Amino acid sequence: MLTSEQLAGLRRDIHFTAELGGHSLTLHSTWGLFSPREIDEGTRLLLDHLDIEPGDDCLDLGCGYGPIGLTLATLAPQGRTLMVDKDFVAIDYANRNARLNGLTNATAQLSNGFDQIELGLRFDLIASNVPAKVGKELLAILLHDAQARLRPGGRLYLVTINGLRQYMKRNLTEVFGNYDKLKQGAHYTVALARKAV
Repeated sequence: MLTSEQLAGLRRDIHFTAELGGHSLTLHSTWGLFSPREIDEGTRLLLDHLDIEPGDDCLDLGCGYGPIGLTLATLAPQGRTLMVDKDFVAIDYANRNARLNGLTNATAQLSNGFDQIELGLRFDLIASNVPAKVGKELLAILLHDAQARLRPGGRLYLVTINGLRQYMKRNLTEVFGNYDKLKQGAHYTVALARKAV
């Protein structure tokens, strides 16, 4: 049985600092969000293999408390970074973490995939740590929507568990006409697809 002090401790924000994309970020999270105490292996692998320009407009799809999106905003200071998630708690923490790190070019909003993103918005780079249990229907929607929302020459970076590698290769090739396996780690694979110019 937990004491009232232990329960109070569990209710407090989790705070940690992480070195991401060559920059130190202070992050707050809470129980119920993905990987609340540290940056997970898949996210780290993804961030190690991004090719990003300072003026890129970026989208973090399924942002959680914001480690990918905030790194994108740090690496593309002249661009804008939008972070979306279907969890209102994640959005609250992602926006708080943007403020905490002084990243005025990053904002988070509620959206299930692309459904709440302003129609005219286009991106140079979209990145996502795709949940293993996302389901093939939603994944099909996300890939087609990502392709439609990228500017010509835009890049989609995905990290997935290795078990989804062939599935992603097949589907990215079908939707984008190309697929590049950037890195396969022990448990995760980073893939890149480019929109035709």
